[in-house]
Amino acid sequence: MAAMTQEAERKDWDTYFMDIAYMVSTRSRCPRRHVGAVLVQGKKLLGTAYNGAPMGVPDCSEEGCMIAEQLEIEVVDGVEKAVKKQRCIRTIHAEQNLLLFTDRIDREGSTVYVTDQPCWTCSNMLANSGIQEIVYHRAYPKDSEKVEKLMKAKGIQFRPLHGYEPPAQAGIQVLSE
Repeated sequence: MAAMTQEAERKDWDTYFMDIAYMVSTRSRCPRRHVGAVLVQGKKLLGTAYNGAPMGVPDCSEEGCMIAEQLEIEVVDGVEKAVKKQRCIRTIHAEQNLLLFTDRIDREGSTVYVTDQPCWTCSNMLANSGIQEIVYHRAYPKDSEKVEKLMKAKGIQFRPLHGYEPPAQAGIQVLSE
């Protein structure tokens, strides 16, 4: 009877790997957003990464965010509008760190689980990395449409993990941008 109970509580693979991505995100010291990513080949975990300043360089919690302002054109109801966006440029994104610290041979045909939908820059990098699938939890609406088109053009499976709840230990606290 105990074996049946244990089996019933066992997490599916998507939940298991996304839980790991969220736990990895707890290493981030970014006050704006904690992002974690994991590289998986089959059922084997090959690498983890989170967003943060380059190694040996003070991070945002030590020296504050390094904010850059950019103007972006958004089309709303057929009308172009310039919108000022602020981005912290001190940190390397989790997906970028994952690509920096894993081997191409390991990425061929693999899956990346990431807490947040990749931005345009990370998506471009992932598209050339050899991966075959990206699974994410939190949406990033700003780049969503063009990222989805890119992934479709590259033949990379790109899917949100619906109904997922991060582990309580991840202590999710995200400031809106």
